Amino acid sequence: MTPMLNDNPEARLAACREKIDDVDRRLVALLNERTSVVEQVGQIKKEAQLPVYEPKREDLVYANITANNAGPMPDDAVCRIFERIMDEMRKIQRERMAVK
Repeated sequence: MTPMLNDNPEARLAACREKIDDVDRRLVALLNERTSVVEQVGQIKKEAQLPVYEPKREDLVYANITANNAGPMPDDAVCRIFERIMDEMRKIQRERMAVK
C-alpha cells in the first residue's frame, strides 16, 4: 500500500513551504504597492514642506493594524514588523524628497 501524501512529512513540509513562498510573493507585491503610495505621500510632503516623520500618524497606523489583527500573530509582533516597514518607508521618502 502506498502511503498517502498526508502521511509523508517531507511532502507535507514541501506543501507548506510552497504556501509560504506564495504568501511571501504576495507580501512583496503589497509592500511595493505601499511603497508607491508612500512615494506619493513624500512628494506631497515635499510640496507642502512637511516633515517626513509624523509620530501621530504612526500611532494611527499601529492602532489600525492592531485593531485589524485577528491573529495568530500577537499585536506586539505585528507592531514590530510595521515599525521596521515604516522605518524603511521613511528612508524611501527622505531619499525621494531629496532627489525630486
